Amino acid sequence: MSHDSVSPMSLRVSPTAPVPQSASVTIMTEHVLPPHANAFGNVFGGQIMAWVDICAAICAGRHTRLPCVTAFVDDLHFVAPVKVGEIVALEARVTATFRTSIEIAVTVTGENPVAGRRWSCTSAVLTFVAVDGHGKPLPVPPLLLDTPALQASQKAGEARREHRKASGK
Repeated sequence: MSHDSVSPMSLRVSPTAPVPQSASVTIMTEHVLPPHANAFGNVFGGQIMAWVDICAAICAGRHTRLPCVTAFVDDLHFVAPVKVGEIVALEARVTATFRTSIEIAVTVTGENPVAGRRWSCTSAVLTFVAVDGHGKPLPVPPLLLDTPALQASQKAGEARREHRKASGK
């Protein structure tokens, strides 16, 4: 069977069966090249944002097995720059699920491969909505809350969602 003939819907998990966080963890690595950087040799913030969005979208799609679109960027914090020639490592994890949306946390680490040094450079929390071919929201499977940390993560996501709704975002 060719990979082109596999429909995302044929691989879909039940929208009510909980999915473990480990099933969708997504790791991306990017080498910072001159077109990614500003005049100071630092990677553009917009480039980091694009990589964060891609990494989170892959994570959301792995969890839901559906196309997912970015609905909201809750938090995005730039802590330290990454320069041309260095490496950007991104890791995305599902932190909470709702009826048709899913919250993804992304951590971004810079790395100087010559010095062997790593540092935190960015973190972000994004919300995605699972959609059908017409853009209509679809139910997402819940996150399997099998540890106290994941239960706390879901509660924190619910609090962020309520705060966003209360502030009209």
